[in-house]
Order: sequence, then structure tokens, then C-alpha cells
Amino acid sequence: MATETSGPAADAMTDPELACPISPVVDIVFSRWTSPILWSLQTFGRQRFVELERRIKSITPKVLTQRLRQLERDGLVVRTYHPEVPPRVEYEISELGRSLAPLFAHLAEWATTNLEHVERARRHYDDAGVTRG
Repeated sequence: MATETSGPAADAMTDPELACPISPVVDIVFSRWTSPILWSLQTFGRQRFVELERRIKSITPKVLTQRLRQLERDGLVVRTYHPEVPPRVEYEISELGRSLAPLFAHLAEWATTNLEHVERARRHYDDAGVTRG
């Protein structure tokens, strides 16, 4: 029986980016603004664009619009259009988005336990002043 040594299957076995099963999840969930948006929707419930913008102070309207569209496309956020005068649009976290809650809780626990260690390691590394090449 011949084994395949090249092509997409071989690339997936040798390229860590392709072989790592969580890479697609990291791309979806941990882009710059995803976690603050999902956290806000999970914590405060359904919100209008302006409410999200107020809660996430450093995000620009353009980026918030782009991220909300991507999160809606990924199925993590539900957008509801109300045909009123003036029109009203609300965003809420979907069931799929809510299913990430245990992951975020675990990461929050990890952060509480380990971020101090990370900061200490960074200081140690920076204080060593070793030129790395």
C-alpha cells in the first residue's frame, strides 16, 4: 500500500498551523475585538450598536461594524432589524456564542492564576538584556 508523501494531507501533518486542531477556533474567537464584544453581549444582554460602542470605548465604529458582521457570519451574534421609524437594530449573543462561556471562564481562571507569572517572566527576560538573534 502506497503512502502519500506530498500534497494537502501531508501538509496538514507537517505544518503546525494546519495540523493544530484549535487554529480555526483561535482565528474566530480571539481576533482583537471578538472577546470584548461577546463579553459585553453575554454580560449586558441584547444591545444596540451605540450601546456596544459606549461599552467598548477604544473601538472605532468602522471596526465595530466589521467585527459584528463577521460575528454574525460566524453564527456567534444575532442581528435583529426592527422596521420602525427610525429603524432599530439590536445585537445579541447566539446560542453558539453562549457555548463559548466555559472556554472564557477557563481562560479567566488561567489569567487570574498565571498572568503574574507571565509578567515576572517578561521582567526577567527584559532585565537579562541578552541579545537574541
